[in-house]
Amino acid sequence: MSKKNRPEPESLALSPLGVDSHAHLDLEDFDEDRETLLARARASGVANIVNVFLGPDAYERNRHLFDAHPEVAFLLGVHPNDAPQLTKEVEERMRAHFLADPRLKGVGEIGLDYYWDDAPPAVQKPAFVRQLHLAREVERPVVIHSRDANGDCLDILAAEGFRDYPVLWHCFGADMALAKAILDNGWHISVPGPVTFRKTDDLQAAVARIPLERLLIETDCPYLAPEPWRGKRNHSALVAFTAKRIAEIKGRSVADIWRITGDNARRFFGL
Repeated sequence: MSKKNRPEPESLALSPLGVDSHAHLDLEDFDEDRETLLARARASGVANIVNVFLGPDAYERNRHLFDAHPEVAFLLGVHPNDAPQLTKEVEERMRAHFLADPRLKGVGEIGLDYYWDDAPPAVQKPAFVRQLHLAREVERPVVIHSRDANGDCLDILAAEGFRDYPVLWHCFGADMALAKAILDNGWHISVPGPVTFRKTDDLQAAVARIPLERLLIETDCPYLAPEPWRGKRNHSALVAFTAKRIAEIKGRSVADIWRITGDNARRFFGL
């Protein structure tokens, strides 16, 4: 396929049932065309988008961007790379926002990230635990960010008693061993665009075995655009191509995957 002839997501003609379960549409990457891309998402069959605010500053500054878009729900959490910023004052602001805003559907993305060197594990771990406690207090699901830290993430969730709590493992890119650990705890898995890439055999093999009732899809936009848009800025409409590849892997119709993963997201977040 010529890069000049990439298909557009609208060409898949999907019903308005899909959900992009993890997006960062408030980032400045979208300041020039956010409204256009939200319209394109609707035209591509995306019924709901879950936008992630990385800390209360971002939420307070940018939530107004979606005042005219009730289809956009919110997550709020302090990312592990920003763990030093989780002061008591920041935690109190987050608590107040969760109690006041029903559009805030989950605590996330939170967890551990040992890939970057922005915060030592000794700082990340207590920040993670405090936000897990907050999630229980405000009765919201948890959305996990784990990069090069899966063992510690699983250990902390186990120690804090989160088995069978509504937990979503965001941006899953690993193999069936990790998928099994997540599934055995009663949690859900969200699959991003790299499932469409060549040489992601372990991920594709895991996706083939993940039960459909535990599966969500996401963009993590503006990052990780799926084929045939790999390397370009990602946006919510392109989640359709992730659904298409998962349908191929599972031997199902794209319409089925679109509807089922959308229904899973709506149930998980209460959309």
